[in-house]
Order: sequence, then C-alpha cells, then structure tokens
Amino acid sequence: MSAFIDEIIVTARAGDGGAGAVAFRREKFIPHGGPAGGDGGKGGDVIFQATQAQNTLFDLRYRRILKAEKGRPGGAKNMHGRGGDDLTVLIPTGTLVYDADTNELLVDLVEDGQCFVVARGGRGGRGNARFVTARNQTPRRADPGETAETRDIRLELKLLADVGLLGYPSVGKSTLITQISNARPKIAEYHFTTLTPNLGVVRWKNYVEFVVADIPGLIEGASEGLGLGHQFLKHVERTRLLVHLIEVTPQLDGQEDGRDPIEDFHRINRELEAFDPELAKRDQVIALNKIDQLATQERAEELRAYFEALHLPFFVISAATGEGVAALVDHVGSWVVAQKAERPQRSVSSL
Repeated sequence: MSAFIDEIIVTARAGDGGAGAVAFRREKFIPHGGPAGGDGGKGGDVIFQATQAQNTLFDLRYRRILKAEKGRPGGAKNMHGRGGDDLTVLIPTGTLVYDADTNELLVDLVEDGQCFVVARGGRGGRGNARFVTARNQTPRRADPGETAETRDIRLELKLLADVGLLGYPSVGKSTLITQISNARPKIAEYHFTTLTPNLGVVRWKNYVEFVVADIPGLIEGASEGLGLGHQFLKHVERTRLLVHLIEVTPQLDGQEDGRDPIEDFHRINRELEAFDPELAKRDQVIALNKIDQLATQERAEELRAYFEALHLPFFVISAATGEGVAALVDHVGSWVVAQKAERPQRSVSSL
C-alpha cells in the first residue's frame, strides 16, 4: 500500500514553443524562390486531472518537476512544427491547487475527471513566410518560440467522503470500517495504530455505494495541533455525516478513572468547533461500540437515553463481532441516499 501524503509542492513546467524557420523555396527553374519557413509548434500544457482512483499524493513524492514537451521548430516548405505533448497528471479528487509563491487558491478539484491547466505551453514562433511585406519580399527573420509558464504549485488533499468515523484512539474505528467496507487498515491494541486516514467503499442494498473515511484518533487539543491534530482534522471538513464511536472504558486496578464516553463525545465536538465552527453543526450518529463487553452492557441504556435526549441517533454495536452493525449501516445508507437525492451534484466548499 502506498504511503499517505496529503500535501506536497511541485514545479509545473510547460513546454516552450518551437522556433519559426527561415527557409526559401528551392525548386527547379525557380532559382530565387520566396520565403517558405514554417511556424514552430505550440508547447505542451501541464494539466491536473482529478480521479477517484487515488486517495494520496504519494505518486508525486519522487516526481517534483512536471515537464510538458516542447514544441518542435518549423521547417522548410512551410512545414509547421509539431506541437508538444501535454502532460496530464492524475491527482485525487478533493485536491486543492495553490500557487506556492502567492498562496492563491487556483482550483478545488472535487469532481472525478475534472481538469485544470496549471501551466500553459508557449506559442510557436512565426516562420519567415509570415514576414513578407511589399518592401521586403525575402525576409530573413523568424520568431523564437514563446517561453512557457513555470509555476511552483502546492497541492493539499482533503479527502472526499460521504461519512467520517470519529472517536478517541483505539475506540474501534478501524475494526468497524473493516466490517462494513473494502478497507483493510492496520489494527492493534494500542493508541494511534491508524496514522493515516483510510477510505472504504460501502456497498449497500440496491447497489448503492458510499464512501467512509476512518479519521485517525483525535484527542483533546487536536485543534491546536496535539496528537495528530491539524493533519487530520482538515479531512473531516469534506465529510457530510459524522459517525461518532464511543466506548465505556472501565476503571482498572493500578489505573486512574476510565474515560467517560459522554465527556469523550463533548471533548471531540469542542475540538471540531475550535477548528471550524461549521464542523460541530454536521449531522452526527452515535455508535456505542464493544457491546460484547460487560462494562458497556451495564451503561448502554443510560447512554441511549442521554444521546436520544440530544436528538442524536444512537446505535449499540460490536465492531469485532458485527452485532448491531447492519442497523447502523442501514441508517447511514438511508441518510446518504436522501442527501444525494436533495443534492444530485456534489456541493463542497472550496476552502
């Protein structure tokens, strides 16, 4: 699996235009033919094209200079130089393209197949046939090709997903996304096992598909950069629905008090609001995980009453055994279908 890279700076260098030619007709019985120098070809453009087939900028890690082909020079007999080939670079949907020098946002590539010309190739130079005048019938002048654009570009990826899985480290997000989708993240019994976001496609009934993002564990202070902080909070911005996993962590011998799931929920929502007030307003679903454990069973109804009083859908599941997961997926799938019916075209903020 490729490493996850969500920000990178590259140089886009379009192709220069080809030079125009200085040439004259050289035909039998025409010793002094007129000018016949052809124009140079246009240089190739550098184009970014968004694709849903990628979810990382890893392919650009060792490809920092993106060069399109130069235009070919013109030739004799008014032969036009061949245009340089464009360079099309595939990048993940959800990538923001910035001018690295000015920090200007150039484009937000949110649609599969969406293209943006980031550096334009130079025009081909004119051949001497273009410079004939009444006073100068044999010009010996031609234009050089135009110098193409070169730009330093900063790419920032914000993953596009219908649903984001939130929760403290080791709450079971990776196990859940493995249960419901084609994602296969690393799973282990220690904090911050997931160090990169994972995307999974859920295939629901009637051939409905939706994308779920497993956002790495957030902790108090994430909005200030603690834990994995800003690096992953930005990926929550693109999700439409947040599924918030909570767990009952019992007090164990030799340890301080176990974490409280209600306080965990409010802590993470405070971090979302501190990072971007709009995030805390997103629709949320609460999933109490690890119902196969006694401590969770003892508090399930108390927690259900609390969150339903907040008008938040509440589900009791075991990501490990699959208990209750189908009901959660049905609710999320129905929500996604309803949202897509209201907004047939993906509408995502550019910032």
